[in-house]
Amino acid sequence: MRLQKCLSILLGLSLIVSTGCGQVASPSPKSSSSPSPFSSSSMGGASPASGGQASNARTGPASGGASNARSGPALGGASGTVDSVSTSSFTMTTYGGQNVTVNEASSTTYMKGTSSTSASALTKGDRVLVLGTTSVLGASSGTTITATQVIVQPDLVGQLPANYTEGSGTIVSGTAADNATEAALAAYPWGVVDRVVQLSNGEYEVHNITVKWPHHIFVTQDFKVVGANSKMPQ
Repeated sequence: MRLQKCLSILLGLSLIVSTGCGQVASPSPKSSSSPSPFSSSSMGGASPASGGQASNARTGPASGGASNARSGPALGGASGTVDSVSTSSFTMTTYGGQNVTVNEASSTTYMKGTSSTSASALTKGDRVLVLGTTSVLGASSGTTITATQVIVQPDLVGQLPANYTEGSGTIVSGTAADNATEAALAAYPWGVVDRVVQLSNGEYEVHNITVKWPHHIFVTQDFKVVGANSKMPQ
């Protein structure tokens, strides 16, 4: 009897242990409808299991990618006045005071306004716009442009006041002088204004020095710039 009772107890214990292990090994499944906030899909990357790779915003350019934006000479240009002319080049000073050497070639084209012209038409004192390949050689060596196109620009931009005579008028001061100076330098922000003259028709001539162009800037009575020219000796 005792042996049967012991066997019954042992059998009961084994059933309890096996049932408990089955419950641990088989937990209830969880819903997969809510992905982890740290999963590859929520982070914007591809799943490693699928063989994909997340893109890297800092990777280098692909084969045939863009070149360095700071590398070497590139197309550009400058505008200013011609200082000297030689057989295959000329020098100019920009309106900001930078000295530039312009190298010409047989392929360089020339325009005067909207009409074609030739290199021989270029003279000292001309206002020019130069387009081509720019090489900045440093503070001591200056800047060189290999020109593809040279455009000679007119001395007069806009219009002169009616019955204008250079040297005429009355020097003004106060608010009128300040407003005329402000308008002139907003349109042509280089040079130094040393006087403002009111003309006989009420408009203003703003006298601009230290630059070759513009020397005169013309401003209406309501302080709008209507013209500019240069009469400085070359």
